[in-house]
Amino acid sequence: MKTALIQAPLVWESPKANRDYFEAKINEITAAIDLIVLPEMFTTGFTMNPENVAETMQGETVTWFKALAKAKKSAITGSAVIKENYNFYNRMLFVFPSGEIQFYDKKHLFTLAGEDKVYTSGTQKVIVNYLDWKICLQVCYDLRFPAFSRNSEDYDLLIYVASWPKIRTNAWDALLKARAIENMSYAIGVNRIGTDPNGYEYIGHSQAVDFLGNYVLEPEESESSFIVVLDKEKMVETRQKLGFLNDRDSFKIKNIQL
Repeated sequence: MKTALIQAPLVWESPKANRDYFEAKINEITAAIDLIVLPEMFTTGFTMNPENVAETMQGETVTWFKALAKAKKSAITGSAVIKENYNFYNRMLFVFPSGEIQFYDKKHLFTLAGEDKVYTSGTQKVIVNYLDWKICLQVCYDLRFPAFSRNSEDYDLLIYVASWPKIRTNAWDALLKARAIENMSYAIGVNRIGTDPNGYEYIGHSQAVDFLGNYVLEPEESESSFIVVLDKEKMVETRQKLGFLNDRDSFKIKNIQL
């Protein structure tokens, strides 16, 4: 599967400016792409002011996402601020080329920033089926909680979209490798760059890691689109040869639908 990771600065709380930016970046990609991955809260930055920027599932960002996926004949994913039933969600949208949409609401809200005070936590682990790939959707802080991402579904790819600050980059790099190795799955992490009004600096380190912890794309810090090719056949062959997932523990997470 050919996948584009778009690492970018974000305009604070300005959905239209960010949509215009990402549309231009996506249109610069001339090769045929199966999947495009954008950062966490790609239309606004990691804001704790959802009342200022939230949209509905019938809003401009979702409509734009669907139209762009159809035009590019590619699935596109990234998270945005969505309001539903009087609640705000940090929602990772996965839009198919057909315009069909699935989504995952961020489970682990970042208490250090007060995300849990203004957003509602998701209650379901979400696996998307696309082009014969089973893809587990995750958002930023979820990366620190391996029980939630444990590969009990035999998924093939973990995707983390993030606004992960420079000060904790070592953790980002280490945990992405760990999640790939322990789950014998590809792992993609797409993070933003630049600074936000809260004074946090972001240096990206978007990357792709294979099922043995080797880099398919080494951590990058520049503003750019990076294209990687993921080989499912090789991953399945390695899983069958080593058999590590056969020895995984079985468990249940309370109050979560797996």
